[in-house]
Amino acid sequence: MRQMPKKRKYTVIDLFAGCGGLSLGLYQAGWQGLFAIEKNAFAFETLKHNLIDNKRHFDWPDWLPQKNHDINDVLNDHKDQLKALRGKVDLVAGGPPCQGFSMAGQRIEDDVRNQLVFSYIRFIDYVRPKMILFENVKGFTYAFDKKKNSDAEPYSQKVIRELKKLHYNVKDFVIDFSKYGVPQRRKRFILVGIQDTLGTPDNFEELLRKNRDKFLAERNLPVSTTIQDAISDLLRANGETPTPDRKGFQSGRYGNENLTSYEKYLREDYPLTHTIPDSHSFAKHTADKLACYQHLLAEYPERGKRIDGDKREAWGILQRGITVLDPNDVAPTITGHPEDCLHYSEPRIMTVRECARIQSFPDWYEIRKKYTTGGKMRKVEVPRYTQIGNAIPPLFAELAGNVLKTYL
Repeated sequence: MRQMPKKRKYTVIDLFAGCGGLSLGLYQAGWQGLFAIEKNAFAFETLKHNLIDNKRHFDWPDWLPQKNHDINDVLNDHKDQLKALRGKVDLVAGGPPCQGFSMAGQRIEDDVRNQLVFSYIRFIDYVRPKMILFENVKGFTYAFDKKKNSDAEPYSQKVIRELKKLHYNVKDFVIDFSKYGVPQRRKRFILVGIQDTLGTPDNFEELLRKNRDKFLAERNLPVSTTIQDAISDLLRANGETPTPDRKGFQSGRYGNENLTSYEKYLREDYPLTHTIPDSHSFAKHTADKLACYQHLLAEYPERGKRIDGDKREAWGILQRGITVLDPNDVAPTITGHPEDCLHYSEPRIMTVRECARIQSFPDWYEIRKKYTTGGKMRKVEVPRYTQIGNAIPPLFAELAGNVLKTYL
């Protein structure tokens, strides 16, 4: 009797993995993780709980402890083991932290995290994967201080130049994830590299568009999902109960009527015994903030546009700015700042689970560690809101994972 050939396993290493959005999408696309590198203990705990302990996504090597790691420590301590992986790794995915490049932040040229780009290049040099999927914020394509120095070069061009030296054909794109079923307007720099003996990735975005409709239809998902279609079953009006993992706070319950296809898709693998969504804990607002939020919902004339500057002061907004969400549109970019968005119908900020929904994380994916942090601890802790705000939407990552397999 003729034996059936074994199904090809596509192998991936996830760098700067965060809480695992990219790894989750690639797992759902059928990729086999080898290991993931993430420096922060909070984010790694979420990845470990879901993808290592629960889904067994990684064939973790014995030489690397199964914990959070600084990429430079791995490069310095395990150079020989990394080089021994040459020819065995199909894909290295992930991009260095984006805070220094973000147009939404302070955009600091000498942010030490910017130098992790060169650690990334060194890792690629050691491992020589067949393919690369690199992601960062759109600001990665802009040079620092271009007005002062006309020769200033964007970090994106530095990466491209170094990868070409390592014999990769590379193509970069700026992609809006809202065009691929994700209910938020999130534009990101995506670079795809392929060893020059294997081909060129010039048609990557064309293949994304070509495969998009079938990919979404198989999941009964529309191309465009609104905020309301993503989180309408998570209203506070459904009732409240004490938050299981946050003393003194209340969580919302699921609504189970008139679920949208998007809500059904992200809830389908979460046991029906769960009446309390994970990480769906409501913030405690002061009386002044509550009154401000009620006023905005009742009177503010524009939805979906950020309120800052003079308007912020005129409307009594106490934080740096806020967007009143439009239920009939996609969300703005989800960030690590929980007070950036006001719920479209209830006078409160979004919960972690609502942010995760808008980022396309399934409900079974449980977010771990503290909900928020402040002060000096912001530099060392990555709480739940920030984990989600930093992530790549798994739905897009899954589609990208399907397209990347076609190159192999």
